[in-house]
Amino acid sequence: MIRGMKPYSAAALAAGLLLLAPLAAQAQEKTQTRSFKWVDSKGVVHYGDSVPAEYSRSETIELNRQGIEMRQLPAQLSPGDAKTAEERAAAAARQQQHDQFLLATYTSTREIEQLRDERVGLIEGQIVAAGGFLAAAESHMKTLQERAKNFRPYAVSPTARRMPDPLAEEIVRTLNEARSQREVMQKKQVEKDALRSTFQADIERYDVLLARRSAAR
Repeated sequence: MIRGMKPYSAAALAAGLLLLAPLAAQAQEKTQTRSFKWVDSKGVVHYGDSVPAEYSRSETIELNRQGIEMRQLPAQLSPGDAKTAEERAAAAARQQQHDQFLLATYTSTREIEQLRDERVGLIEGQIVAAGGFLAAAESHMKTLQERAKNFRPYAVSPTARRMPDPLAEEIVRTLNEARSQREVMQKKQVEKDALRSTFQADIERYDVLLARRSAAR
């Protein structure tokens, strides 16, 4: 026995070995060679200590030293596939959120139709107002055109005077007003059509959700 060391009993040594046993097992497990199993495009099963790059995007099974399946490794998605999967997940989340909104907001299809009619009515009112402004601009334009006939370059007489600047400016201003109101009417018509389409989709989706709720009861 080494001088200065306290004697240890056989029981103490055995206890120490028991404590070291799990650590040794873990170290042995880490040093064991892993193997993998994968299937190629023709359905042939392959085994190896590494997965070839061309099969890295397929599902792979990791095996221990005894050939027992330890875990399944999911397929690695390409950047394009990963982006597509992310977009699909985001779309599904948005749809779920909208479904919850529909069920929490409305109690019947009729309520959706009423809100649709109110919103459409507001846009139609804006279209009517723009149409009134357009009619007024076109009527005023006719008056300006009659006045412009007395001046060059529209006058028949060779001695006619050049069109006054205020009249020319008013004609340009009126033409711009008419064009602006036409654009408003076209924009509002597109908005109305899109709104009808959105509400129609909500009505159809709401009917599906109600049918699912009834079937689940």
